[in-house]
Amino acid sequence: MNASEAMDPNPTTLNPTDTIECAADYIMKNRYRNLPVVDENFCYVGMFGVNCLLKQIIPKAVFLPRGLENVSFIHESFEDLFHRFAEVKDQPIEICMSKEIMPVAPDTPLTETMMQLFNTRASIPVVEPGTCKLLGMISYWEIGEKILAAGAAENA
Repeated sequence: MNASEAMDPNPTTLNPTDTIECAADYIMKNRYRNLPVVDENFCYVGMFGVNCLLKQIIPKAVFLPRGLENVSFIHESFEDLFHRFAEVKDQPIEICMSKEIMPVAPDTPLTETMMQLFNTRASIPVVEPGTCKLLGMISYWEIGEKILAAGAAENA
């Protein structure tokens, strides 16, 4: 078995120019942790997810090179956090999308794909070899559904 047999061939995607507010709204309503970002040619360019959202609302001093190591003295309300979010909500998601999640080819063995899923703890894009075209996504859900379906078929 390989990655193409485990992927969702019709993933929900975002564009680099989508606003943080639009992407956040979609992620929160659908309870996604992250989504692939593709350009106008459906070329995979990165991932946008909840970590980007958190980074935008956590006090900036935490992320400075010699930033705060202990933030227990900071007490903020949800309104404070919303105001920080409001400062960036109209920015394009490309300002904070992750380019660290490496795609796999459709013929990548399933065990290798699952190890990458385990190590990255994020959904994995499946990209056409020699190009950047997104063919699908693999998440824990796709893998879990296939494993449970195999068990159900075996017990039938």
